[in-house]
Amino acid sequence: MALHPADPWGIIGHEAVLELLPRLSAATLLFSGPEGVGRRTVARWYALGLNRGFPPPPLAEHPDVLEIGPQGKGLRGEKEVRLEEVEPLFAFFATHPRERVKVAILDSAHLLTETAANALLKLLEEPPSYGRIVLVAPSRDTLLPTLASRALEVSFGPVPEEKLRLLTQDEALLAYAAGAPGRLKRALADPTLFRVRMEKARSLLQAPPLERLALLRELLAEEEGFFALYALLRHAPGALLALEAAREALERYVSPDLVLARLVLDLEA
Repeated sequence: MALHPADPWGIIGHEAVLELLPRLSAATLLFSGPEGVGRRTVARWYALGLNRGFPPPPLAEHPDVLEIGPQGKGLRGEKEVRLEEVEPLFAFFATHPRERVKVAILDSAHLLTETAANALLKLLEEPPSYGRIVLVAPSRDTLLPTLASRALEVSFGPVPEEKLRLLTQDEALLAYAAGAPGRLKRALADPTLFRVRMEKARSLLQAPPLERLALLRELLAEEEGFFALYALLRHAPGALLALEAAREALERYVSPDLVLARLVLDLEA
């Protein structure tokens, strides 16, 4: 019998994943997929389900569940998961669970510093029998190979649009969401910010090259700015390819000035 997410969790889609997770026994899982599709919410669902049974009741906190993620920034301003964020895992797993299983959810595992990754590797190599770790990252390729090789990947894809229509029928919002319920919910929660972001994206596409470069820097300073452009360019395949290439280059820490200058030219073409 297929499991379905309890309404209070707010999980949209991923029925196959929810059915699969209770059957898995791997000590370390990698939840991979696009930002905003629900990986973190499902990780909490899974962690609580291991202790309370599936499907679990929604709880804000549980003593046997620990969530950690990026707190600091590197020399170039990018977010990082540092050693001090990873160290609490060792104390957490040093004691037995109050209920059944201790579960640590490591958000943005692809942002681990080398020192933090090496410390985590020791835990992944010899996890306690009562412990589970869920790594959240965009893909297996974004993790260090030594970490990726010790994790069973659970892939999350974009949620089909017909499921997102349960939240809205607005075509612009659906295009902006691009299959990510989290992004759609944020836009619905703050429609003014969504309209401002979309108007900025429209102005950018209509601006001359030099002005467009300045607007790109401002809009793409946050990831949501990419999706405002995706929504407006959804019927222009060439521009979409250029935008995706720019996003991937920025994730690889290629010089932002070079990436954005190239994108200005590509959007002009």
